[in-house]
Amino acid sequence: MNVMNISFYKEKIFSAHWFQTYATLLLGAFVISIGYTFFMTPYKIVPGGIYGISTILHYQLGFPIGLAALCFNLPLSLWGVKVLGKQFGVKTFICFLLVAMFADGMPLVLKALGHPHPYDPFQLQDEVLLASIFGGVVIGIGAGLILKTRSSSGGTDVLSSILNKLTRKPIGMLQMTIDSVIVMCGLIVFQDWKVPFYSWLTIFLMGKVIDIVIQGYSSDKTFFIVSEKTEEIRHYILTELHRGGSIVPVNGMFNRSEKEMIMTVVNRKEVVTLQRAIFKIDPKAFTTIMEAKEILGEGFKTME
Repeated sequence: MNVMNISFYKEKIFSAHWFQTYATLLLGAFVISIGYTFFMTPYKIVPGGIYGISTILHYQLGFPIGLAALCFNLPLSLWGVKVLGKQFGVKTFICFLLVAMFADGMPLVLKALGHPHPYDPFQLQDEVLLASIFGGVVIGIGAGLILKTRSSSGGTDVLSSILNKLTRKPIGMLQMTIDSVIVMCGLIVFQDWKVPFYSWLTIFLMGKVIDIVIQGYSSDKTFFIVSEKTEEIRHYILTELHRGGSIVPVNGMFNRSEKEMIMTVVNRKEVVTLQRAIFKIDPKAFTTIMEAKEILGEGFKTME
């Protein structure tokens, strides 16, 4: 059997898509650097990962956080290329170089411009909770933009991928374990019991925001409708809501009677409308409504 080898991800150099990809990568690196430099480091929040280690080294040894992260990322990513292959390639190296450059360069630029607090421009003082919340959101946005380019900012995601290949343990569990160890190191070094709580809050928010950036926010709902009046409900969905869907044959569990189930997806404005219509047509209809994470296709988001 002949298999056509098609690359969906290779970008032609200097094409519009190539420029868009690297512009997104540049923006993501800049945004994630703001989160680490101006929200994490000044308030001794350890958000796991390489920059969590860098924050600890910054306070213990005076290392610039970008340079410290670069010292870890460079050998780690080279190891990743050797063990995992070239998927941790050019864009990943460019990304962690940009993040390191922005992280150490932005305070110097602010200092040159005469900013009174170049290393802590937001001056949140004792509002560490605000720093952890906004930092998690900002870093999540930056990391999400980077991941949309099919790249990585390096760090412990590379290490967890390597350990996954070597140990066959779930990558999510490995990532959580590594980040938790780093967070606990922050507790030991800074001798402040609040550090892990702020840090885990930041890590949680980062994960949620990354999902939103990559998948988008969707309030669409999927309806599964089992009714004796399938035809009337189908007609309403097609003619009044102008939505499509599928009709699936199903068997009842109790007596194995044959029925039909309608599956359709509607947007937020149409949810209550369809609920009321189903109740009016068949009050005994069995309806399951589920969150639709992301809908791609006609009438919703484009595949592009």
